[in-house]
Amino acid sequence: MGKKVVIAMSGGVDSSVCAAMMHHEGYDCIGMTMRLYKGKEAESCSDKSCCGDESVEDARLVCETLGIPFFAINFREEFWEGVVQVFAREYYAGRTPSPCILCNEKLKFDSLYKKAIEVGAEKVCTGHYAQIHFNETDQRWNLLRGVDPLKDQSYFLFSMTQEQLAKTLFPLGDRTKTEIRAIAGKEQLVTANKPESQDICFIPDGNYARFIEKHFPHLKGEKGVVRHVDGQHLGEHEGIHTVTIGQRKGLKIAFGEPLYVTKIDSETGEVQVGPKEALERLEFKVERVNWIAKDPDIGESFELHVRLRSRGPEALATVTRCDHNSAHIRFKTPQRAITPGQAAVFYKENFVFGGGWII
Repeated sequence: MGKKVVIAMSGGVDSSVCAAMMHHEGYDCIGMTMRLYKGKEAESCSDKSCCGDESVEDARLVCETLGIPFFAINFREEFWEGVVQVFAREYYAGRTPSPCILCNEKLKFDSLYKKAIEVGAEKVCTGHYAQIHFNETDQRWNLLRGVDPLKDQSYFLFSMTQEQLAKTLFPLGDRTKTEIRAIAGKEQLVTANKPESQDICFIPDGNYARFIEKHFPHLKGEKGVVRHVDGQHLGEHEGIHTVTIGQRKGLKIAFGEPLYVTKIDSETGEVQVGPKEALERLEFKVERVNWIAKDPDIGESFELHVRLRSRGPEALATVTRCDHNSAHIRFKTPQRAITPGQAAVFYKENFVFGGGWII
C-alpha cells in the first residue's frame, strides 16, 4: 500500500470521488466523517446537509463500496464552540460571519488533522475545488484557484497555514464538476446524483436571526434606533443581529426610495440606512491576516484583486501590510457593502496571495 491518507468524507459527491481517486492511485485510505451537531441542537441540521445523519450514512456506503475503513468522529463540542457559538456572537455584535471558513479553519484543518496523526496518516484529503503547489524558489506552499470557475473554493481556504497546506491534498482542483459527476457515475457511488448542500448546514431554513435567538437567547441585544444617513429618525429594529450591511428588505420602514443598511453600531445599537450610493466605500482594514504567497514586510504594498464575498466579483486594489495582524485595502473604484465580519481574500492571477477579516 502507498502513503496513508485520511479522506474527509462529507457524504457528498465531491469527497466521495476524492476517496475513489486516492484509492485507485494506491493510497492507503481511511474515510472519516465529522459528526458536528449534539443533543437538542440536532434539529438544527438538515438531514441532507454535511452534518446530517443521511450524509454520514452515505459516506459509510461509499467507503464500503471502495473497500476502505470508515469512521464517524465526534466533533460536536468543537463544532458548537468553534463555529456555531462564534457565528452567534458575531451576529449579536453587528458583524456578518462566514461559518464555512471557520469550519475549515477549526475542524477540517485542525481537529481532523489531529485525528489523522493519531491513525498514522501523512495527509488529509478533501473535496475542495482548489489547488496546492510547492514553490521551490520561495520554498513556500501556494494555494491556487480551482480550474472550474463555477466551483472554485479558494476563497474559503485563505486562512490555511504553510503547515496545513503541506499536509493537505485537493485532488479535485484540476477537474470540473461535470467530470466529478461522471467519475462518480462510473464508480457507481451512491452519491453520484446527490444535490449540492446549502452553504450553512446548521441553518437549513436560512433564518439566521431565529436560529441564534432560539439557541443563544442570553446574547440577545435590545431593540434600537434606525436612522437615515442624513440624521432622520426612521424607526426601530428588533436587534442588530436581525440586519446586515447591504440589506434592503425586511427593514419595515416607509420611505420614498429604497433604503439599505449602511452601518451597524454595536456599541449604541443604532442602525444606519441610506440610498444605494451610501453603501460604496474605497478603503477598509482587515485583521487576522494570513499571508500565503509571501510574508511581506510591514508597510509593503501590492496591487492585487480582492474578493469580498465567496461568489462576489473581484476588484483591483492596493493591499498594504500595516503590522503583524492587519492590512489596509484601498480599491481603485468604490465597492458596495464592505461588510464587517466577512472575509476579504487577495488574489494575484490564480494564486491566493492572502486574506483577512473585515473590520
